[in-house]
Amino acid sequence: MSEAPRIQLLSPRLANQIAAGEVVERPASVAKELLENSLDSGARRIEVDAELGGTKLLRVRDDGCGIPADDLPLALARHATSKIRELEDLERVMSMGFRGEALASISSVARLTLTSRAAAAGQAWQVETEGRDMAPRVQPAAHPVGTSVEVRDLFFNTPARRKFLRAEKTEFDHLQEVLKRLALARFDVAFQLRHNGKTVLSLHEAADDVSRARRVAAVCGPAFLEQALPLEIERNGLRLWGWVGLPTFSRSQADLQYFYVNGRMVRDKLVAHAVRQAYRDVLFNGRHPTFVLFLEIDPAVVDVNVHPTKHEVRFRDGRMVHDFLYGTLHRALGEVRPEDQLAAPAAVAGIVRPSGQAAGEFGPQGEMGLAAAVLERPVAEPSWRPPLGGYQSVRPNGALPAAEAQGAYREYFAPLSASAPAALPDSQGDVPPLGYAMAQLKGVYILAENVQGLVLVDMHAAHERITYERLKVAMASEGLSGQPLLVPESLAVSQREADCAEEHVEWFRRLGFELQRFGPESLAIRQIPALLKQAEANRLVQDVLADLMEYGTSDRIQAHLNELLATMACHGAVRANRRLTLPEMNGLLRDMEHTERSGQCNHGRPTWTQLGMDDLDKLFLRGR
Repeated sequence: MSEAPRIQLLSPRLANQIAAGEVVERPASVAKELLENSLDSGARRIEVDAELGGTKLLRVRDDGCGIPADDLPLALARHATSKIRELEDLERVMSMGFRGEALASISSVARLTLTSRAAAAGQAWQVETEGRDMAPRVQPAAHPVGTSVEVRDLFFNTPARRKFLRAEKTEFDHLQEVLKRLALARFDVAFQLRHNGKTVLSLHEAADDVSRARRVAAVCGPAFLEQALPLEIERNGLRLWGWVGLPTFSRSQADLQYFYVNGRMVRDKLVAHAVRQAYRDVLFNGRHPTFVLFLEIDPAVVDVNVHPTKHEVRFRDGRMVHDFLYGTLHRALGEVRPEDQLAAPAAVAGIVRPSGQAAGEFGPQGEMGLAAAVLERPVAEPSWRPPLGGYQSVRPNGALPAAEAQGAYREYFAPLSASAPAALPDSQGDVPPLGYAMAQLKGVYILAENVQGLVLVDMHAAHERITYERLKVAMASEGLSGQPLLVPESLAVSQREADCAEEHVEWFRRLGFELQRFGPESLAIRQIPALLKQAEANRLVQDVLADLMEYGTSDRIQAHLNELLATMACHGAVRANRRLTLPEMNGLLRDMEHTERSGQCNHGRPTWTQLGMDDLDKLFLRGR
């Protein structure tokens, strides 16, 4: 029998290289750590220079508070930081970095030079170190107040790590994405990015709403801002603000999703679940929503010390945060009406679409090219902006009060002509958002004229959404009736799942289920919702319990019910090739203006589109 290996302490160099494996994956990882240090130093301007995607050189320069000369060698030591002092500081972390390992890890796998001058210092000092030589060398240098960190030849001493780096363009794209994330988090800081000596991005400080919108357009593309709704809600100590993309402006990838908690970008499964729920029945299958959202919360109730890269957080009350995010976004999307979609581009009325490289990309001009095209007049206020205290919808003059609308929605498949009286212009001559019908095309599309120009409506898709929303309102007001099972279904679960079912027994009952605990790991299903009698009750209850344990909430039952209601609505909606009279067409338009989520059908497809006079003039080359 061989002798067991003896335990020994790792050398500082090896310990740092192991730590580097957690923090330093590629040049973008280095950029993230250095940029966060610059932001924590109070910098108002940050310049980044990269060569060969950042693998040959990555230099970050800021105008922050600087580092005293005596602290320079310590800055490269492990577990050395100026951002926390004691355990209690971890409970209210407000700085971007705090672990004190970044510079030590980076210096163990690269050639690092740090030059800094503190505000009160007479001159700057410089410290150098290389991966294998951990002894730092300090010498005087020339540098303004602030700090520069130069990282050369990443992974020069760990070739096994270097071979995992990708092509220059791929590495630079990752680095650029890091800058984009921080540029959205800190509107008060100016950023400049150069690659191989060429300016790629130049963002000025954004101090007001106009310049902030300009920066969002530069980072996310003008199309996003044209199709996004501004959002600002504060409730129960939580504040959510930013921009949410309309469901019709979705992506094939989840690549335009920026979510920040107290200024720190995170990718959190609880947040992702809440957003997915909010977009559930307005997004086309396989598509991903777009958003730039900022959540502000008491730092004491959120733990950012969960992962070495600090991309994940843990909320003390995850259920409350989830419900707040879901409720806010769900209502915001539900409150969107055609007039809001028509008004959304007003938020970027002064921004001219760039062409070529600047269209959604960081071209050589960057934001400077966009800024030159922005008019100096104030941005027009959008027609929909929720107040801090709650929700208030802007309605046209002909909108039904909630009580009357709910009564009207009792008739699931009411004839379209019921809304015909709303088709006539009022005495003031106001034109409703979707205008007035002129004709029907091939029995499929309604052509209408509004203030902006021509409106095209898919009548089946539109009526399908209207019918679906009426069914949901009726369901909510009348409740769910349960159907007892002749033979109760037994369900084997874990003890935690059985405890969870017992805790939420009243919640299940309100949804039409009746569950009874038979033993430590056994449940009996005695009743299911009448509408879901064809569903697999066992599997549905198990999935719901899994959600309740993971997120503290579940929407699976409601999702199943909504799928059934959507099918009913699809069958009940007016079919293609049915000829409608002008009053019937106008009645459908008025219903769309008063119905939640009427911009998309139940499957996420758009129900209408606008062709403005400018669009039509371009088609026919008028004015050229």
